Amino acid sequence: MTNGLPMLKGYRVLDMTQIVAGPTCTRIMAELGAEVVKVELPPLGDRTRVGGLKSRDPAHKHSSRSTYYFQHNHSKKSIAVDFKNPKGLALLKKMVAKFDVLVENFTPGVMARAGLSYDELKQINPRLVMCSISMAGQSGVLSQRPGYDYIAQAYAGVTDLIGEPDGDPALITMAIGDSATGLSAAMGIAFALLHREKTGEGQYIEATLLDTYFQMHEVNIPRISLRKGYQPKRTGSQHPDGGPTGIFKCGDGSYISMALLPHQWKSFCEAIGNLGLMDDPRFNTAALRRDNNLALKEIFESWLAKFPIRDAAIEELDKLRIPCAPVLTLNEAVAHPHLRERGTVRKVKDETLGEFDIPGFPLKFSRWEINEDLRADSLGAHNVEVLREHLELTDAEINKLYEEKVLLREADS
Repeated sequence: MTNGLPMLKGYRVLDMTQIVAGPTCTRIMAELGAEVVKVELPPLGDRTRVGGLKSRDPAHKHSSRSTYYFQHNHSKKSIAVDFKNPKGLALLKKMVAKFDVLVENFTPGVMARAGLSYDELKQINPRLVMCSISMAGQSGVLSQRPGYDYIAQAYAGVTDLIGEPDGDPALITMAIGDSATGLSAAMGIAFALLHREKTGEGQYIEATLLDTYFQMHEVNIPRISLRKGYQPKRTGSQHPDGGPTGIFKCGDGSYISMALLPHQWKSFCEAIGNLGLMDDPRFNTAALRRDNNLALKEIFESWLAKFPIRDAAIEELDKLRIPCAPVLTLNEAVAHPHLRERGTVRKVKDETLGEFDIPGFPLKFSRWEINEDLRADSLGAHNVEVLREHLELTDAEINKLYEEKVLLREADS
């Protein structure tokens, strides 16, 4: 295994994104060897710089570093350019000529008004691959609506299906759509770069939170289309098509998750020592088990209640390979030896924030080793390096840009 092999080494990416979806996309590319230059708008830069945990050391009171920013933007170079200023905009356009990829997630229309639309940029660099990430797309009646993950979740019909049947819709309070959209965008860019290798053509890509969320509907879209009057309902902790599939309470007050497929019904009955269920007319078919899943839930939880601890019940289910897992708290998941051993949780160290955990890289390659010595630098930390290397600016030219407030670094913010 070696990082001497190509992967994305040699590719240059201009990252004009912030928060989670866009930074996830470019972070994936950075971890695979691309040079990612994050373009941040002064004076604050990416909004995640003021979120997450900050250093409590008075010496770092004004630091632009945070755990939130680190998690989504490590392995990138930061330049702070006021591209609302004509001189800053000119700098970006010059950089576009030298870069392979540009990723942005402004509200649709912002890049065009700034003179940075794909139609304009491809005149500068015909080989450019540009990706725009947004809530609902660059066109359509929803395109101008402000929105983040939870807004797309609601428009996609996902929020309505979460929660108890007789309760209000519930919110998934994690960046599921953001993260998935970032991964989709990174995949799309990789495919576009492969296309470019074959044809020499750059191209424009759209990735949206709404489109990504819609992909997550497992079976219901065709059902709505084909079954007149069909409307999926919230089913709380139980899967609408399963019996028994869902979340179940154990005797010690903890919970397990179980996903039982129809062919495993006999094994399940055997595992809980109740083969008589095989002859119960309520459960003769998968459809009947679905319709009577609350009765099955009660039977299963009565069996679970016999065990003093959750792990003992899981051990019995494991004997017949019934798919189940403890419902872990996040604290328990972070400490789990499997997640630690495989790097799903990884420990990082920052000179101002100290040592802390972040999620690991989601893929493993046989011929590429992910760098574990990660860092996320301060706002504008790489201004001089990037402008010298890519635009061949002199120190005098760079200092003038600082004087004119076109460039900013942390000490100036």
